[in-house]
Amino acid sequence: MPGSLRVSVDTGGTFTDVIAVDAESGDLYAVKTASDREDPSRALVTGVEKVLGLAGRGFDDVSLLVHGSTTATNAVLEHEFDGIGLLVTQGFRHLIEIARQSVPDGYGNSFFWVKPPRLVPLHLVREVPERILYDGAVARELDEDAVVAAAEELVAEGVNRLAVCLLHSYANPAHERRIGELLAQRFPELFVSLSSVVLPEYREYERAMTTLLDVMVKPYCRTYLGNAEAELARRAGPRPFLIMQSNGGVVTAKAAGERPVNMLLSGPAGGVLGAVEAARAAGISDIITLDVGGTSTDVALIEDLTVRLTSESVIESYPVKIPMIDIATVGTGGGSLAWVGPNQSLKVGPRSAGAVPGPIAYGRGGTEPTVTDAATVLNRFPASLVGGELVLDRDSARAAFEEFGRRFGLDADEAAAGVLEVAAAGQVAGIRQVSTSKGRDPAAYTLVAFGGAGPLLAAQVADFLGMTRVLVPPYPGNLSAFGLQVTDIKRDLVRTYVSPLEPRVADDLDVIWSELEQAGTAELRAEGVEDHDVEVIRGADARYVGEGYEVAVSVPAGLTGREALDATVAAFHAEHHRIYGFSYDGKQDVEVVNLRVQAVGRLHRPPHRSRYDTAGTAPSAPTTRDVYWPGEGWRSCAIHDRAALTPGVSVAGPSVVEEYGATVVVPPGWQVTRDTAANLILTKG
Repeated sequence: MPGSLRVSVDTGGTFTDVIAVDAESGDLYAVKTASDREDPSRALVTGVEKVLGLAGRGFDDVSLLVHGSTTATNAVLEHEFDGIGLLVTQGFRHLIEIARQSVPDGYGNSFFWVKPPRLVPLHLVREVPERILYDGAVARELDEDAVVAAAEELVAEGVNRLAVCLLHSYANPAHERRIGELLAQRFPELFVSLSSVVLPEYREYERAMTTLLDVMVKPYCRTYLGNAEAELARRAGPRPFLIMQSNGGVVTAKAAGERPVNMLLSGPAGGVLGAVEAARAAGISDIITLDVGGTSTDVALIEDLTVRLTSESVIESYPVKIPMIDIATVGTGGGSLAWVGPNQSLKVGPRSAGAVPGPIAYGRGGTEPTVTDAATVLNRFPASLVGGELVLDRDSARAAFEEFGRRFGLDADEAAAGVLEVAAAGQVAGIRQVSTSKGRDPAAYTLVAFGGAGPLLAAQVADFLGMTRVLVPPYPGNLSAFGLQVTDIKRDLVRTYVSPLEPRVADDLDVIWSELEQAGTAELRAEGVEDHDVEVIRGADARYVGEGYEVAVSVPAGLTGREALDATVAAFHAEHHRIYGFSYDGKQDVEVVNLRVQAVGRLHRPPHRSRYDTAGTAPSAPTTRDVYWPGEGWRSCAIHDRAALTPGVSVAGPSVVEEYGATVVVPPGWQVTRDTAANLILTKG
């Protein structure tokens, strides 16, 4: 019989983080292990073994395993686009090249902006004769011979992943489904994604890009998820193995492998949920999350502890139109490489040293300096990381920065400090995407810093933005894994329906919502969710007539007919005003574009308590070491063990607080206090 341990695993580009919670006692255990780029499932199983060893338990004691990952995100950030092809309707070969007319930073940048690397080059795009109209009617039958010929050409050119995006397939998926059947018969080794499965919505460019991203990460995700599930079953027998999605909910591993694009921000989604729990415990309601891993930084803005979803996300300039927690991602993490850009400018990321070889200081063969190496040179880190398992080679890191600094006329210390400043600036850019660009002043929020490198630069990032309070939760290096413990099973369903929100369409809305609800509930039942644990949330994407982009709104449960329609309109006006600061209630008609349903299967949340909850009554004496600070040079700083800090005790900067999995840097002018929920609160002044 399954035991009482719920295990959650978050796979990052450098480390795989694991949390185990005993559902009966609430005891919590946290470990980290190096990620395996070639097969993430190996590190996943190793991490589970490690946390079970710490808890003194075996695989038989595991009742549930939940997994989140940045594997898919990192593949996009590092532009691993080889071997991707695309099939489109005849006449639409330049779909990706044309894209949208919007230019970053406004039209003043039109002559200088270079489009990001294409997910698929033009010579790997093929047209197939067929045509379906916007209402689903077939205007031209599919030429099956042309489909097979196009696929043969692409496979001969090295394509092993093929996306299919036909015009108006959201209205009638018949032709795409037939292409899927043909490809499965003739090219069973080919990874295929159909836009009508991945994203059955209108707007062919966003649909094509989302489908391309899905097929791009499918080999990574489907293969390693299958390997992990098989290995866990071999050791522990059949156990629920759930995968976090970008919307903050989980699905089975099989469902995740079918549409892996929904995993793009699964690790960061867990981090947001964990940050919300930490903020709730601290009595803070408005936060900005700063999740810094080995390869990327993920940020989100949370108001009133409410996690909001968006279907207009962008990862590295690539649109991803699926429901996901509103997270912005930038390619700056602890393992990001420092390099010399155009005009001798200092750049950091998006390329990463990964887990192997990793930063130079890890002693695994790394040769290019990273953010971690910069912190090592400046003595921000202890002599070893991850509880002493990873001894840092400070001399090699310093030698690398001496050479790197000569390119800029800087010594090793100045060059390392410059790398940290550029890395912090990159993280600031991500925060501005979710705050100032949407009319929010980041200074009005608390920065919640986590991830292995989040607390390292959090105060520096806050200084950039005028923020005066930073919260560092317990086990910050494992917070994304902890967030996987406080989630539910979720399925998102959508159907395009473009119409003014007038009384005549009220019945149509009810019919579509009901059909989506039935489909979502059936999927949850198939995953073993009891009906009494199912909650169905209706929603819609709406806009003012004449606008080009929509606002997502939720519709109160239990309403039907005209009441549901009126509630949708009212919710749209209110949400439009919240986002943009104005609305045209009573002045402009509203139209719906997509109808949505989120089916939620509620999961039990176990109690939990960390080792910090039983910290001593008096702090132990800190040690000291010299740490470099820009503008001040080397200063002797107090070094504190986080477990020794007691509630209410304040420590002034400059100082460093060390713990398993993360290092909290408190610069001059800041101080840190532990609250009663075991959070560290950094304040300016």
